[in-house]
Amino acid sequence: SGGDRKERICRTSKFENEYQSIKEIREEDKEVSLSAMFEILGVKRANYYKWLKHNKSERDLENEELADFIRKYDEKFNHTLGYRMMTDRINRDENKNYNDKQVYKVMKILGIKSIIRPKRRSCTVRKSNNTAKNNLKRDFNASRPNEKWVTDVIEFKYGKNNENKLYLSLILDLYDRYPVGYAISDHNDNNLVFNTFRSAVEANPGAHPLFHSDGGFQYTSPVFVRMLKDNGMEQSMSRVHCCIDNGPMEGFWGILKCEIYHYGKKYETREELEAAIKEWIGYYSHERYQRRFGVKTPYEVRSEASCNENPVQYPIPENKAIQKYKAAHYV
Repeated sequence: SGGDRKERICRTSKFENEYQSIKEIREEDKEVSLSAMFEILGVKRANYYKWLKHNKSERDLENEELADFIRKYDEKFNHTLGYRMMTDRINRDENKNYNDKQVYKVMKILGIKSIIRPKRRSCTVRKSNNTAKNNLKRDFNASRPNEKWVTDVIEFKYGKNNENKLYLSLILDLYDRYPVGYAISDHNDNNLVFNTFRSAVEANPGAHPLFHSDGGFQYTSPVFVRMLKDNGMEQSMSRVHCCIDNGPMEGFWGILKCEIYHYGKKYETREELEAAIKEWIGYYSHERYQRRFGVKTPYEVRSEASCNENPVQYPIPENKAIQKYKAAHYV
């Protein structure tokens, strides 16, 4: 019954380690005071004896093993894994077949939860100096690598009082969400964007994607517009006040900032912050599984597509709000 299932899973106690320690110490030395250990470890006598007398079922043993995996990966990934990502991580890396509900319950018992990514409440307001229309038209699906690239610049702060700024410019491929190029600088200027573009082109020779950005001054500069034309790329730009026109990039920034600033993390030096950004980009590209891609990393998806004339398609689940908007604005 539902009650029995709840009782079984609750036996995977968050005090499992404490109970086990008390049991082992008591077996080695009968003179050690149980009351003292209960007080020091913050556990109740009645709950300890209930745990001690309980004959563990297969489900209990499975949950204990699952709890060990959860603790392991929660620590390894700095408490950033929610229950879905935790399920995917354990199932793939440990060759298991846990479901989301089971992992969620055990994580809740252990008091383990990921940080919640706050929604961005606003976006930068700019005058319309666009040099291109929104040719992407919020169609964030791509059938193969280097078909559509999106880009943006984001600001980070560091120092004892967050008084210093660092800027990251990055280009994301919409097929596999792989960062095809990026650059970091103390200044949000043309060179930052130009260097990002050059790194992407050098890493992907012969690529001619649709290139989407906001209407920032770097992207509307005559030099950059010429760079796009020289590389056979069509330009696309978000409209003013329409952050959602570059939704995948906004989402990427949200994940990045949430995970490198988790639990109020601060960076006192430029070197420390830059290292954290580079490490995270490497982690995102090569280690961070995405369920949409069948629990694979962006790099794995990209590598598989490069060896296949007909790459696997990973359609984005339909967003009714976006479909309604597109029907009204893009005839």
